[in-house]
Amino acid sequence: MRFARVVQASARVAATRSRLAKTQAVAQALAEAAESGAHEARLAAAYLAGSLPQRRTGVGWRSLTALPAPAAESSATLGEVDAALEQLAALSGSGSAGRRAQAVADLFGRLTVDEQRYLADLLTGQVRQGALDGVLLAAIAAAAELPEATVRRAVMLAGSPTEVAGIALTEGAAGLDAIGLAVGRPLRPMLAASAPDIDAALAQLGQAGQEGQPGPGGQTDQRGETAVGATPVALERKLDGIRLQVHKRGRDVALFTRSLDDITSRLPEVVELVAALPADALVLDAEAIALRTDGPAAGRPHPFQVTGARIASRTDPATLAATTPVTTYAFDLLHLDGDDLLDRPASERFAALAALLPENALVPRLVTDDPRAAQAFFADQVAAGHEGVVVKSLHAPYAAGRRGAGWIKVKPRHTLDLVVLAVEWGSGRRRGLLSNIHLGARDPGSATGFTMLGKTFKGMTDEMLAWQTQRFLDLEAGREGHVVHVRPEQVVEIAFDGLQRSSRYPGGLALRFARVLRYRDDKFADQADTMETVRGLAQT
Repeated sequence: MRFARVVQASARVAATRSRLAKTQAVAQALAEAAESGAHEARLAAAYLAGSLPQRRTGVGWRSLTALPAPAAESSATLGEVDAALEQLAALSGSGSAGRRAQAVADLFGRLTVDEQRYLADLLTGQVRQGALDGVLLAAIAAAAELPEATVRRAVMLAGSPTEVAGIALTEGAAGLDAIGLAVGRPLRPMLAASAPDIDAALAQLGQAGQEGQPGPGGQTDQRGETAVGATPVALERKLDGIRLQVHKRGRDVALFTRSLDDITSRLPEVVELVAALPADALVLDAEAIALRTDGPAAGRPHPFQVTGARIASRTDPATLAATTPVTTYAFDLLHLDGDDLLDRPASERFAALAALLPENALVPRLVTDDPRAAQAFFADQVAAGHEGVVVKSLHAPYAAGRRGAGWIKVKPRHTLDLVVLAVEWGSGRRRGLLSNIHLGARDPGSATGFTMLGKTFKGMTDEMLAWQTQRFLDLEAGREGHVVHVRPEQVVEIAFDGLQRSSRYPGGLALRFARVLRYRDDKFADQADTMETVRGLAQT
């Protein structure tokens, strides 16, 4: 299939808000790709989801600043584009920069202007036309004429929607039925929905009593045995660490991240713990986190960057395990010695997990039906320096690969009133609109009067994007590439999950998971929050 067909389908997806229309556009493209075989079906699914099978190619923005003139007509196929990207990904060593530049020129010289733009977005992670998991899975099901639930379960077990697309579209239901949980092959992790507070989380799970009328108050220890009361829930400490999916077969252990990357070699202390467990085969869900070991803060979590740097470091893992050890907290059990537990109620999985691991390797958990006890547990976790809690239904199966209704995370919400310093032009469905805003706090010690804390486009509605495009063009003070610098006048209220140390920004701090709540037209820039306030939050 021609690469242009994927580009056309992406444009159709970007041009509509209708989920049905998006699904139909993707399904048609997938069905056409499948006529050329499973490989091209997988490629079409990956490209329409905004991803590349190669993941890393060595090509970034700088490599794409001087592209050759576009071709007049489309000619490149999906397979040809993929082969060229494979060659780019394999380039290394002396002279590779020059060879890479030539390979980029050769590939892009075969593409039309629309194809060049789309491939550039793919290479830089800027495809955001709306064909994300929900649309892609529905489209695979429609193109293969299969129930969406069948496709979802296959994706959960295979770990990859693109792999499932190839199988569903060429082998049908029989091919998907052959996909099972395999120890050693990562499956997609279950994710948590969000709630603003404990009461809302309990209400979402249907466990809360009448307003102002707490339940009977039954509770248990973290081993999850039956509580007094009809509808208890489990509350778990929410850790700001690295999500791990742990696989064990005999003495062989494999550790996978949330994105299914294999990081086994980087965490020898986790491997040692799991290898010693009394099971021949298992799959665990866990979190690894670096905790402080000295002084009055002992036992409290390090900032996330410490754990993140431990995982990313290329230093000898044994040395890192001695200098920056991570602590493992398991919170779910998906397979044990030939028995798949995915469809079992959470209470059964938790009990099996507690029987298998030492208590210090289990995530702290409270089972209760008392909203007051739940709120107290939440407050204790936050006071101990953790992110909050995850509230879980004891009846829910493990809904891998999606935000299941059975898990709801609750974190304290922080907000700041900040000033917009610059804005970036958007891409994908936001092309032609000013999107990503640069956020600054007032700082009398800075030459500009402001210190940047990060960027975000999260939380913006279509109406907000249209409004801010006009607003910031009116405030434009200059341009630098795709960045529009603006006069520091517009105040915006930002919610964020926390602060982290950052060498990227001059204040040494950056916002984590920043999102726009609203623009504050009732405030002037000199009423925005200061770096002194920000530094105070970072120390709490």
